[in-house]
Amino acid sequence: MNLIFVEQTEKLLKGISDMKLNEIEIFLQKVQSKLTRTSEQIGAKFPYTTTNGKYEEFAYEDDIYWWTNGFWVGIMWKMFLLTGDDKYKNIATECENKLDAALNGFEGLHHDVGFMWILSAVADYKLTKNPEARKRGLIAANYLMGRFNINGNYIRAWNGDAAGVAIIDSMMNIPILSWAAKEENDPRYIAVAKKHADTINKYYFDEEGASAHIVVFNPETGEFVKKVAGQGYSDSSAWSRGQSWAVYGFTLAYINLGDELYLERAKKSAKFFMEHVGEDNVPDCDFRAPKELVKKDTSAGAIAACGLLELAKIVSEEEKDWYIKSADRLLSGLIENCDFSLEEQSILQNGSLQYHGTEQTHIPLIYGDYYLVEALQKRLFENEVSFWK
Repeated sequence: MNLIFVEQTEKLLKGISDMKLNEIEIFLQKVQSKLTRTSEQIGAKFPYTTTNGKYEEFAYEDDIYWWTNGFWVGIMWKMFLLTGDDKYKNIATECENKLDAALNGFEGLHHDVGFMWILSAVADYKLTKNPEARKRGLIAANYLMGRFNINGNYIRAWNGDAAGVAIIDSMMNIPILSWAAKEENDPRYIAVAKKHADTINKYYFDEEGASAHIVVFNPETGEFVKKVAGQGYSDSSAWSRGQSWAVYGFTLAYINLGDELYLERAKKSAKFFMEHVGEDNVPDCDFRAPKELVKKDTSAGAIAACGLLELAKIVSEEEKDWYIKSADRLLSGLIENCDFSLEEQSILQNGSLQYHGTEQTHIPLIYGDYYLVEALQKRLFENEVSFWK
C-alpha cells in the first residue's frame, strides 16, 4: 500500500451536515466499484461520453488535442490514491505517454493544456516524482504562458480567429502556472496567472455575481469589446458550469496566488450558485434560461461541490458549515443521477455540454465523473491530495 494512500485516509473531514459521512462513504464505494469495472473494460483510452451505455467510439481519441483528454487519467490517479493499486497508476501512465502526441504535435494545443496536463503529468509527478512527467508539465505550463496577451492581460482561448477571446474555464487551467512557478522558482508564472485572474475578475461578472462564459477583447489594444453567451442560454444569462468554474477556479486562485479579492469572488460565486439551485439539488444548465424548457447539468454540480469543499477549509469557523452543507446538497443531487448498473460504463448522468443543442444535453460527461470522484474524496478526507494546488 502506498504512503500517500495511508496519509490521505488517516483523517476524516468533520462537519455538521444533512448528509452523514457513512452515506458518503457508501456512495464512494459504489463509485469505486463502478470505476474498477469500467477501467478493466476500456483501459488506457480517452472516454468522453457513452453511446448506448458504452464508451464505444472514443469520439475524441482521434483528436488527441481534445480538452477532456486528461480527465480519465485524473480519475485513474484518484483511484490509485484511494486504493493504492498499481493497476490504476499503470493506466494513467499509459494515457500520459499517449498524450505526448499532443505535446509534440503542438498546433492543436490551446488554453486547456491545464486540464490535460494537471490531471496527467502534474498529478504523476506529485505522486511518483517521475522526471519525465515534470518535464511534460513544464512544457504545458510554458505553452500556456505563450498564449498570454500582454495588451489585454488575458490568456487567449482556442485557436484560429479567437485572438481576442478569453473564457471563464481558464480559471481552472492557470493552476499549472502556479505549480510551474514553484518547480522553477520563477515568479513570471505567478505574474501571468495573477494578471489573467485580475482580468477575469474585472470583466466577467455582473452585479449579482453571474459570470459570462466568453469575453471578447480587442487583441491589439486590450480594450473590452463584449460578453458572449458561449455555452449558456444568452449573452446576459448564467451558464451554470461557468459559475462552477468561477467557484472552484477563484478558490484555487486565492490558495495559489494569495489575493483576498479572489477569495471574495469565490464566495460571491458560490452564494450565487447555491441561491439558484432548485429543490432537486441539481443545477440547471443555465440559471437564467426560460423555465418552460429546463435543462440540467450535473457536471456543474460536481465541480461546484469541489470548490465549496475547498472553500470550507479556508473560511472562518463561522462560515465553514454553510459550505459543507451546500456541498452536501449538491452531492445528494448527484447521487440521484448516478448509474451503477452493468449496462452503463459512465457514472454521472444528465450532464450538458451546452444549453443549445439537444444532442449535447442530458448526457454522461467524463469530467462529471472526474469531479464527482474528487468531490467525494475531498468530502471524506481532510488531507485529500489535490492536483490543483
